[in-house]
Amino acid sequence: MSHISYSELKDWSFCPFYHKLTRIDKIDGFTGNEYTAFGSAIHSVCEKKLLQEEIEEDFFVKELKKNIAELEDDVDNKLVHQMMKQGGNIIPEIDDALSEYFEEFEVLAVEMPLYEPIEGEDKLFKGYIDAVVATPDGKVHIFDWKTCSWGWDSRKKSDKMVTYQLTLYKHFFCQKMDVDPKDVETHFALLKRTAKKNNVEFFRVTSGPKKTENALKLLNTALYNIKNQRYIKNRLSCTGGYGCKFYKTEHCPWGINEKT
Repeated sequence: MSHISYSELKDWSFCPFYHKLTRIDKIDGFTGNEYTAFGSAIHSVCEKKLLQEEIEEDFFVKELKKNIAELEDDVDNKLVHQMMKQGGNIIPEIDDALSEYFEEFEVLAVEMPLYEPIEGEDKLFKGYIDAVVATPDGKVHIFDWKTCSWGWDSRKKSDKMVTYQLTLYKHFFCQKMDVDPKDVETHFALLKRTAKKNNVEFFRVTSGPKKTENALKLLNTALYNIKNQRYIKNRLSCTGGYGCKFYKTEHCPWGINEKT
């Protein structure tokens, strides 16, 4: 049975036509950069820290260099050098941040796979939960590591297309493990490259019944439109935010013909 991931849902929400180009036509949109290389490297460190595994002093630098070497485009070597130092600022704070936020906890899983049926659909939801921990009060906590520059403002922390990731992870985790959603809480852990202090920040994301209903509704709407090949172009995504890589290219005729 085919599946849909949260990243694919996010692509569809950004622009259904962008989703068609990248997910159906298999035209590469974004293939990675220095920031994703950094994120992957520091994520590996976080996983080892959480599992209390021994880490070589140069482990992060080696991981970052390996990820950089795999990039297809030219890289900014000055930025990479800065990232090596920034990672060195984050890593010493990880253990303390975990202990201060959760106090006592037991690691239940890292990189937990989700491959769960979506009610009323012929597709599965696919995802990987970065970490699942349990606390003495009987609560289970799902959290996701996120790298960023100086941090997130209140608007981003409450952005539905950011927080729906954890909402859906919680829903399908509870479905998989047969756990009462009332006993599961969700969190993001920010790993801040350029912050002057508090380079690691945990914060809770509410994922109650109404929010879960809305997230599942968006998921069902996306699947309906994908199934019926409705590839509407979202004009707001052409130049909004970071913009679209396909704007005014051969792949998006609307962008070429649009008057400026």
